[in-house]
Amino acid sequence: MGSTGMDVEYDVVIVGGGPVGLMLASELGLRPGRVLVLERLPEPSGQSRALGLHSRTVEVLDQRGLLPRFSEGAPVWPKGHFAGMRLLDLSKLNGRHTYALMVPQSRTEAILEERARELDVEIRRGHRLTELENGPDAVVATVTGPDGEYRIRSRYLVGCDGGSSLVRKLAGIDFPGTASNIDAMLADVHLDQVPDGPHLARCQGGVFGTVPLGGDLYRVVSVEFRPPAAHRDDPVELEELAASVKRVTDQELPMRDPVWLSRFGDATRQAAQYRKGRVMLAGDAAHVHFPAGGQGLNTGIQDVVNLGWKLAAVVNGSPDALLDTYHEERHPVGARVCFNTQAQLALMDPRPEIGPLRELFGTLMEFDEVNRYLAEMITALDVRYPTFPASDHPLAGTRVPEWSIVVDGTATTTMKLLHSGRGVLVDLTDGPAVARTAAPWLDRLDLVSGTPCTSEVPAAFLLRPDGHVAWLAASPDTDPADLREALRAWFGPAPVRSLPAAAS
Repeated sequence: MGSTGMDVEYDVVIVGGGPVGLMLASELGLRPGRVLVLERLPEPSGQSRALGLHSRTVEVLDQRGLLPRFSEGAPVWPKGHFAGMRLLDLSKLNGRHTYALMVPQSRTEAILEERARELDVEIRRGHRLTELENGPDAVVATVTGPDGEYRIRSRYLVGCDGGSSLVRKLAGIDFPGTASNIDAMLADVHLDQVPDGPHLARCQGGVFGTVPLGGDLYRVVSVEFRPPAAHRDDPVELEELAASVKRVTDQELPMRDPVWLSRFGDATRQAAQYRKGRVMLAGDAAHVHFPAGGQGLNTGIQDVVNLGWKLAAVVNGSPDALLDTYHEERHPVGARVCFNTQAQLALMDPRPEIGPLRELFGTLMEFDEVNRYLAEMITALDVRYPTFPASDHPLAGTRVPEWSIVVDGTATTTMKLLHSGRGVLVDLTDGPAVARTAAPWLDRLDLVSGTPCTSEVPAAFLLRPDGHVAWLAASPDTDPADLREALRAWFGPAPVRSLPAAAS
């Protein structure tokens, strides 16, 4: 690769080769288009800030047929916590994957990189973005690689480059919010005194937690409610972590042989725009917050599952305006994650006057309705997007349940129907109206006819590629006019078919 001239053109350039960027690459790789991932690190770091995948993330991996790669050998946790209160019962949620799947971030990244390469996505490691021009017709990125500087032209560019996102800064997207007010550290270390299972506690001096990683290796977290004592990028020494744990717990914790150590804080910021022209943001580039409830990586993966199919559709001919729905749908989700993590941190505050509030909140969490509300919020199982036309049906806009249907004599599920990454229209009406209405769009989605295995399955339903219900008919005689409007909204206008020339 030379250092002068313009490199080949791409449909989408993804800046950042972590789990979020690689999940987006895997989504885009399912459809025609030239996709490039730029990652500044020459090799994966092997570090894992995130340790688990929530229910909705597990579902979207299942929708793409990827779940077996992640679940092999991975433990599951049927419980969650809110503000350190290990009371959320995930097993009572709706769905098959009502648990957290404990997969370290490094493994998630490795599996998704393998998947992206299988789909012929080009990945360049050791290539760092330095400038970008967000033009009306294309994005031109200046990149520094092992062989020097070069430029790339693409139709769209997505920043998946973390909380300090250079893409966000170069695109001129505001990142309002609050700076960090706490001093927190985490490390993967070997412990001589092995705790029983995962542990997170509010202590007199702050918050302390341990998570088993296998053998005597544990994730240790220490949070002090005081201004940061060092810059987040400053290295952490084992002695410094041990001193913090002593201040928080008032006990010694013998630690040795650290695998890695890091700092973090409670800075809470969200990009004012998830899209600016031909540049988009996802994951930590779009939102940062205190890591309460393990929502960061999960929210990022769900960002790009929302964005990926829309980008692929636009690249393949759908109207550019479809991309505006990415901000409209995901910005409120990110705002709610920022809000609930701030609420959790407030409840973790060790000041005595917070104690009664925490006790009251814990009592409320014993009510099934409250427990379920918080569990669905943390896992993102309750996310509901607008439908066009608007519908008040309780399933409209929600994630599709794992319904079973029989197609050509073989039982299948809605999860399996989504493996291709295309939209799916399921017609169980045994009549011609649905298929006739959808005929002009069958180059962009799959039409599946069959019979339901249970009475709860609607007569017909339209699934977006991300697994959300875009339209449904409760009975076989539903007017398909609404279906036509939904198809136009999510899959573009019906193609104009030229009439045959009149005979002379």
